[in-house]
Amino acid sequence: MAPHATDLTSPSSTDFTETTTVSKHKDGAALDAISDAVDTVNQLRGALLQDSPRYDTPIDAPPWFTPSRDPDTFRQYQNACERVKLFYAEQHAKQTVAYNLAARARFHSAARARPEMTIWQAIEKLDTLVDDSDPDTELSQIQHLLQSAEAIRKDGKPRWMQLTGLLHDLGKLMFLLPGCCSGQWDVVGDTFPVGCQFNELCIFPREFETNPDFGHEIYSTKYGVYEVGCGMDKLMMSWGHDEYLYLVLRDQSTLPKEALAMVRYHSFYAWHKEGAYGEFMAEGDEELLRAVRAFNPYDLYSKGDEVPNVEELKPYYLELIDEYFPNKVIKW
Repeated sequence: MAPHATDLTSPSSTDFTETTTVSKHKDGAALDAISDAVDTVNQLRGALLQDSPRYDTPIDAPPWFTPSRDPDTFRQYQNACERVKLFYAEQHAKQTVAYNLAARARFHSAARARPEMTIWQAIEKLDTLVDDSDPDTELSQIQHLLQSAEAIRKDGKPRWMQLTGLLHDLGKLMFLLPGCCSGQWDVVGDTFPVGCQFNELCIFPREFETNPDFGHEIYSTKYGVYEVGCGMDKLMMSWGHDEYLYLVLRDQSTLPKEALAMVRYHSFYAWHKEGAYGEFMAEGDEELLRAVRAFNPYDLYSKGDEVPNVEELKPYYLELIDEYFPNKVIKW
């Protein structure tokens, strides 16, 4: 660790004062709209990583589908709608080291009620986030998850990767559970490490200037509390549905490390798309980066006109879930 270093991955590493207030009323439709808008921005940021090297492994084989947009139109995220810009202004201002320590302490607290549900029950609960009042609304959560999983399945990728496609956004369930988040800004959106200098390759980097850690004597330095080569697992990622689900799956599934990386880092575009934060990578992280890059197209570009038949596909995925979740009922 660097001088003054702290292991931010430990929830008991320092004292903190909780200053945030969890909203009593949570608007699922509003979160769904923000999530869809963020997805659109990320689709504009890069198409299928076509310029990235391909590796001779099953999960890295190119997907069967191609994006419908002209590649020249990608990465025009500065033209994002005002709602997205306002969302990131709030997120960048509030994702501090102190808040992230508090969020993890809440998650691990013995006093926190942890609802118990099967994976499929959690998927059905998450599906309530869709705004059914609009007949032209985007796909529901369960339809997006199934389209991602089915695209991976059609390409003959490993069963664990198919399941990862089904689960990857299930962390948004935190929005519906008490004590897991404080709003939309700590559920969805691009993720990034806290405790070190905010990288210029993050989306809307100027918005970080309102973050209290921006001028901190340690957190604002290039490496902050970390060391070069410390490993990506040592970074404290901004709190959101990626990190929440990663913590749940890490302790209650038998999914391989590549699957856990796909879940934890699928919104970490500054790393897997822009190439930032590479100085923190350690032995084994390049393999995880390839896994995240291999998964990314199935997250962003698998949506199509064909709506999955949930009841028809359910038996296959229930069997797949049982294969990797020995305890069946999960503590969320």
